[in-house]
Amino acid sequence: MPTYFQHRVMRRLLTGLSISFVLLVVTFAFFNWWITLVGLIVITPFLWFSFSYEKRFFEDTEQYISTLSYRIKRVGEEALMEMPVGILLFNDDFLVEWANPYLSSFVEGGAMIGRSLYDVADVLIPIVKKEGQTEETISWQGRMFRIVPKQEEKLLYFFDVTEQSEVEQRYEADRTVLSVIFLDNYDELTQGMDDSARSNINSSVTALLNQWANDNKIFVKRISSDRFMAVMNEEILRELEEKKFTILDEIREMTSKHNVPLTISIGIGSGAESLPELGAQAQSSLDLALGRGGDQVAIKQQNGKVKFYGGKTNPMEKTTRVRARVISHALREFIIGSDKVIVMGHKRPDMDAIGAAIGIRKIAQMNHREGYVTLDFAEIDNSVKRLMDEIKGKPDLYSHMVTPEQAMEIATDDTLLVIVDTHKPSLVIDERLLNRVEKVVVIDHHRRGEEFIANPLLVYMEPYASSTAELVTELLDYQPKNEKITMLEATALLAGIIVDTNSFTLRTGSRTFDAASYLRTQGADTVLVQQFLREDVTTYLERARLVETVTFYKHGMAIAIGEDDRIHDSVIIAQAADTLLSMEDVAASFVVAIREENVVGISARSHGTVNVQLIMEKLDGGGHLTNAATQLYDTTIEEAVERLKLTISEHVEGGTEEQ
Repeated sequence: MPTYFQHRVMRRLLTGLSISFVLLVVTFAFFNWWITLVGLIVITPFLWFSFSYEKRFFEDTEQYISTLSYRIKRVGEEALMEMPVGILLFNDDFLVEWANPYLSSFVEGGAMIGRSLYDVADVLIPIVKKEGQTEETISWQGRMFRIVPKQEEKLLYFFDVTEQSEVEQRYEADRTVLSVIFLDNYDELTQGMDDSARSNINSSVTALLNQWANDNKIFVKRISSDRFMAVMNEEILRELEEKKFTILDEIREMTSKHNVPLTISIGIGSGAESLPELGAQAQSSLDLALGRGGDQVAIKQQNGKVKFYGGKTNPMEKTTRVRARVISHALREFIIGSDKVIVMGHKRPDMDAIGAAIGIRKIAQMNHREGYVTLDFAEIDNSVKRLMDEIKGKPDLYSHMVTPEQAMEIATDDTLLVIVDTHKPSLVIDERLLNRVEKVVVIDHHRRGEEFIANPLLVYMEPYASSTAELVTELLDYQPKNEKITMLEATALLAGIIVDTNSFTLRTGSRTFDAASYLRTQGADTVLVQQFLREDVTTYLERARLVETVTFYKHGMAIAIGEDDRIHDSVIIAQAADTLLSMEDVAASFVVAIREENVVGISARSHGTVNVQLIMEKLDGGGHLTNAATQLYDTTIEEAVERLKLTISEHVEGGTEEQ
């Protein structure tokens, strides 16, 4: 049987010949009628054949279209009913009006029509309620489906992507993860050991790490005396996170038996496509872990999130001052290479920030450069106000106390900006000044967070230190002695140390007392410090009212709550937390109170058994293991307390994550 294409060719050929014969006969009709008659006799059968063929062509075409239509309809019905694609129609009340057999086969009994989506597949409710036609993947009846919604038609298409999801999960689980394991303070701890003791420590640590690696199917290789490289995959990393990296505790417990406070820090890179990127992430994570005091794990992912585990101990104080001397000399070079120095602390500066700023200003003066302290006089607490009142009597010093606007005016492209007592851009007094000046130095004693000032020339962060004032005091000792520290400057630095150590009771090491002793020899007045820090009866009663509201949540967590309609000063909140910590059976204290309109502050303290820094970081704050705080915006006290309790519960179980 000729094909449709062959029919069309034949039809066109016959039509062309018929037209040609007709034109030929008409032409001859003008010359000879006999020839015309013969032509008509000859062309008549041909025309009859052409007409018959045309008729048969239309009949065949009609039959072909009818057959094709039937086949298409049948294929459509079979596709609708038999193809492995789920189809579901629902109405405005979320009742299933129709579902094809393939989709119904996933429901027990196969009955879906007339049932509510809430009963059949409640996971679909958010999809059908959402405006637009965004595809989503859901888990339903033990399978993974990609849902394609058609909101106008109230229609859902289901594509089974279970196998694809399994392949993706296997791919994700097998992705390479690189990590760097660092032995904290290894060189310093083993410096005075004999070869036998050092060998025993090395053997014990290496054996424990190798056992941990074998148990978890990790490849570990020692690459230097204090550094190991570890290779694993994402699946192993998830298992380690579930176990909360118990290797940290095992190493700490093992070395403590040898009377050596050796801990490890682990930096992990994951999620990157290339090995160089993973290596860079691992090293960056390790720097972050060490900047937070060590004895913890930092996992830096490609999406910018950082997870922290461990951090259960205070960073060990360094016994040598070599780093302080090196930093002091480097700072001197930067100061000499600048036209002036501007010092800026954090918002609402305390005595530590102000004392450290005055100390850095003195270092600039020792190196024959003008130094200025940036201060928002409207945002200071009572103790700093008393210090400022005393400084007013020293015109040379007071004239170098400038507002952020004045600092912006005097800053040049060659100015050095020193940030003290913070490392987060969002916490500095004026972020505009930070963006204005290119040459920046950071000096801080807080544990490093993910948010950090970009591209500083010099970073001096020591989490073991009691205060930034202590660090600055040590730097002063290595500067030229052509300018003597005045009594008021020394007193301001000493006040900063006393405030941050709660009168030498918290985070106090031998170097803290050395710094205090040095300041006393320079004329620091402890009586004047007490005058700066004294409080009135109203402040005492306000703190007592906060303490009176204390309740215990769990594991010795004491929570005090301020009044909904009363604004509390940050110092009062911090002092209330300190007071609670001195009570019996309190492992950690938290004071929640309104700081200002639409801002709720939380101040946290602990004896060291609870890492309040991790808890506050989960609430977008920060600080130390034993001293931390945060501010929550656009929330109520009740909501803040609920978030705090939830975060405490999560912390009891293990790791935390930073955004």
